[in-house]
Amino acid sequence: MSWNLDSDRPIFMQIIEHMEYDIVSGVLPPGSKVPSVRELASEASVNPNTMQKALSEMERRGLMHTERTSGRYVTDDEKIIASLKTNIASVGVEGFIQQMKRLGLDRDEVLKLVEDNY
Repeated sequence: MSWNLDSDRPIFMQIIEHMEYDIVSGVLPPGSKVPSVRELASEASVNPNTMQKALSEMERRGLMHTERTSGRYVTDDEKIIASLKTNIASVGVEGFIQQMKRLGLDRDEVLKLVEDNY
């Protein structure tokens, strides 16, 4: 996993976004074991407390769960993962549409651009 964290936004939120992308893209498949807090913190070059905060929030959102003696796992609930994927995509599309409107492009021009570049 490549971690590109910046200081412009809270680090724990960036960690959550990074891991959400890993879940919806299949890098962290449903039901898979998540590396330990220390491993992830080392990999991301962040404080373990920051990583723990992010992972706890992901558990609160239902994206992960902890099994007492064996660690943390990605949810195997495909509906939760599909919903997350749709939400991430919707945010991206909304941002894209706003940019295209600022450029003065109408719907047909945007659709053509998307079609030509897809």
